[in-house]
Amino acid sequence: MSDPTKFTSARSPLAYDNESFLKGPDGRPLRILAEYAEPLARFRREKIQDTVVFFGSARFISLDNANAEARRFTHPVAAQSGPPHSGTAQSDPAQTVSAPTGFAHLASEQHRQQAYRAQRSVDMAQYYEDARRLAFMLTGWSRTLGGKRHRFVVTTGGGPGIMEAANRGAREAGGKTIGLNISLPSEQYPNVYITPELNFEFHYFFMRKLWFAYLAKALVVFPGGFGTLDELFEILTLAQTEKLAKKIEVLVYGSEYWHRVLNLEALADVGAIDPEDVKLFKFVDTPEQAFAELQESLTRDHLQSPPPARRHQPEIATTRR
Repeated sequence: MSDPTKFTSARSPLAYDNESFLKGPDGRPLRILAEYAEPLARFRREKIQDTVVFFGSARFISLDNANAEARRFTHPVAAQSGPPHSGTAQSDPAQTVSAPTGFAHLASEQHRQQAYRAQRSVDMAQYYEDARRLAFMLTGWSRTLGGKRHRFVVTTGGGPGIMEAANRGAREAGGKTIGLNISLPSEQYPNVYITPELNFEFHYFFMRKLWFAYLAKALVVFPGGFGTLDELFEILTLAQTEKLAKKIEVLVYGSEYWHRVLNLEALADVGAIDPEDVKLFKFVDTPEQAFAELQESLTRDHLQSPPPARRHQPEIATTRR
């Protein structure tokens, strides 16, 4: 008679250890759930009660870096308006713009465009510095509030530009600061100023957006592009449709920039939105003005006794394990 032990199959892996299942199409619901449950656990562990979210361009750099870049184009040779072979004396051969015969004008035009972009980078760097200062002021104030939980923690998308500036300012003020990064084809690496325990990486955009909105008590929108507009209008839509269980203060920073980009009054004029919808946010133009607005609204809506309709708003740190 055959020995049955000789024909025993190897054990199948446990479902939660089965990598091919977890990373395949059938494991997608679990991956989505993981991007809710894992951040939730970390927020509880780090005692994060609520946040203030900073949005803005990933392309703006600090004023020091922008000035250093602009100085590369201030050399007399680099700044000349004519082609490099126009007979102008070249005081520094290392700075000469060289190009094959017939392409000198093209090289000179490219150089002028680079110089223009460098100067615009200096102009926009002020927003980097303003975001840094505002985050510093907000974090310094929030640290005076006391309590066992961290209030109004500066949160960003975790990357460079305005995100880096806000995380940097909060870090310089000695506070915790959150980065909700996203995996992209061209990698967006987390900036170095994020609190390590609060450095997140998401695959799903919609789960990342959930965490932007879920804990936020205020939103500060600095100049930016498609991603910034996407986040701004998502929050405004949630507020307009009364899908938020809490009051979120929305500040749009830099009225000169945004008046060139947005014309919401035109939407109200044709009836696409209500006139009151234009009041869902406020324009601010200095860190001091923005901080004053945040301090007033956060104190009024979230530090004083909330009205009965808001008593059950979500707060991660108060959730029992």
